[in-house]
Amino acid sequence: MILENFLRAFAHVFHMAIQLYILVIVVRTVMSWMGHIPPNTFTIILRRLTDPVFRFVHRVLPFTIIGGIDISPIIIVIALYFFDNFLTGLMLSYAASTPATPTTPIY
Repeated sequence: MILENFLRAFAHVFHMAIQLYILVIVVRTVMSWMGHIPPNTFTIILRRLTDPVFRFVHRVLPFTIIGGIDISPIIIVIALYFFDNFLTGLMLSYAASTPATPTTPIY
């Protein structure tokens, strides 16, 4: 019972964290289309949150820049949706399959 509730809660928190990170990537991508934005605290935080993942994708998949258009945010969002659905579904199905705590008679 406790493990089931913990796994369900953890799966929901994991799902919310992935969705929040996808939102951060979308905001960062839209801001990159706006041209030069002077550095401020918001843009610095966005860059620190997203640049390591963008650099990793560019290093592993060098073809993500096509004709000057960077498609790495699309690849990252698709990968995040896949991992979100896979891992959240796995945790929820495992939580549903955990056996109930056996009742032992009290003597």
